[in-house]
Amino acid sequence: MAVHVVRRGETLSSISLDYRRPLAEILAVNSISNPNVIYPGQQINIPGLPDATTIPYSIEISLANRKLVLKENGTIIKTYPIAVGRMLFETPVGNYIIVNRQPNPGGPFGAMWLSLSKLSYGIHGTNDPSSIGNAVSRGCVRMYNQDVLQLASMVPNGTRVLIRPQ
Repeated sequence: MAVHVVRRGETLSSISLDYRRPLAEILAVNSISNPNVIYPGQQINIPGLPDATTIPYSIEISLANRKLVLKENGTIIKTYPIAVGRMLFETPVGNYIIVNRQPNPGGPFGAMWLSLSKLSYGIHGTNDPSSIGNAVSRGCVRMYNQDVLQLASMVPNGTRVLIRPQ
């Protein structure tokens, strides 16, 4: 089961939204006496997702270099060019996991959408391939459609995604 470490300002409701899991499911698998009282550093089990430490893959995203690096057991196996968030819509720095996916989501999201454990953010394809390499999105990570399809075919839900400024 995936584990979320509570950050300052989070609530169980916000965590359930980030992971796209019903609050009732989260409450059912965690021994929380008062759902209105959680604290930074507390570990919350997230049902329906594997423990990220059991997955050999990880994704590291460099916003400055506009690169997504796929690793298997710590070894780089592929590097992809990406587009990132533009000014006022920066891609959020932090540690996330892939929580679900949607093939052919339509519109500007290209051939695949990989939801991150931060509501409204994901890794996705694009209907504008000329945007790759630029800071143009509303915070998501854009990839060429063939690249996001390849990535999605390799990494399961629960895969760690580390987004860094550099």
